[in-house]
Amino acid sequence: MRSYSELFRTREFTPLFLSSCFRTTASTVSGLALGTLVYRATGSPLLTALSMFGPSLVQVIGAATLLSAADRLPPRATVAGIAFLFGLGTAAMAIPGLPVAAVFALLLLLGLVQSFGGGVLWGLLTEILAKEGYLLGRSVFNMMSGIAQIAGYATGGVLVALLSPRATLLLAAGLYLAAALTAGLGLTPRAPRAVGRPSVARTWRANARLFSSPERRTLYLLLWVPNGLVVGCESLYVAYAPSRAGVLFAFAALGMFAGDVTTGRLLPPRIRARLGIPFLLLLATPYLFFFLRPGVAVAAALAALASAGFGASLIQQERLVALIPDELSGHALGLHTAGMVTMQGVSAALAGGIAQLVAPATAMTVMAAASIAVTLALAPALFRRRAASPVGQRTEPSAPRGRQSEVNSP
Repeated sequence: MRSYSELFRTREFTPLFLSSCFRTTASTVSGLALGTLVYRATGSPLLTALSMFGPSLVQVIGAATLLSAADRLPPRATVAGIAFLFGLGTAAMAIPGLPVAAVFALLLLLGLVQSFGGGVLWGLLTEILAKEGYLLGRSVFNMMSGIAQIAGYATGGVLVALLSPRATLLLAAGLYLAAALTAGLGLTPRAPRAVGRPSVARTWRANARLFSSPERRTLYLLLWVPNGLVVGCESLYVAYAPSRAGVLFAFAALGMFAGDVTTGRLLPPRIRARLGIPFLLLLATPYLFFFLRPGVAVAAALAALASAGFGASLIQQERLVALIPDELSGHALGLHTAGMVTMQGVSAALAGGIAQLVAPATAMTVMAAASIAVTLALAPALFRRRAASPVGQRTEPSAPRGRQSEVNSP
């Protein structure tokens, strides 16, 4: 699969894409509205950052207990059901007078549900497109995410200013419900990729199997930690520029879009494979200049430049997909998603805590420096593993395609 037109001619890709588009826009709009609501109520950079990214903290719990469900639940019903639950939860957060503690309780519950949702979604994508088409398909999803975030943050900023944060949350809830309806009507019923009931024991065994490969371990760390630390920088946009945070978020999304187009469509595979580490360094380096406290225009340009480095994630995912067994596709990609967003929540909390002690701009510089240090520390191990295991070589056999037998039975 070599072109975007081929993707959209593939049955089920379009409804899955549209459902995700609605969800991403809803998440963007509701995140900005909720962050504004919490900041107005508390004046705390820490609580504001946690309201936008903190729910991802609980995904580590889900990754350790619930992730085996990613390959053992019917994909259509699960994708639609999760979107529906997010719609209800977002609408509940708009209730006037709802205490901040109750808002956080709802966020944590939704984060737990989402801990296996990413695995269901991306595992389904590997079935619709096959592994050979995953990178191109995922790049389209990432580009959509960038566009949806640009539109979402711009629209969300206008809605928050013209209406109110609570009214904006209700509109976001409607988008979540549209996502549920699109998935429910547009996707075909499919059997789960693996049989058996989800359990904590199966989750742990599958995690251990995935982490048994040193190269997979390194890829997971690169997908989780450097990116997460940079998201800690982004979590301080509201505290850095309270009235113009939407501009920073929109330009960051624009940069991510440009990076994904370049990585997924324009770069030849041989060149792309060599740019994972340079892109991660690009992701963090511009935030070092926030120590100078630039104005909104310069800060937005720096955010856009940095976010082009998120293209590194596509490069590392392409390699990871080549190394995972078919019957663990959903679990492995769900582990990537859960670990990534958990690290984003940890980084948001860390960045918010630092910003409580120093200026938000200084905290952003500290987080960027930490991201660069982690990337440089992990790079040598990745290069050694790739030299020993060329792309396309599997580290273990996989089960036949189709409905999978339970390979990790108790």
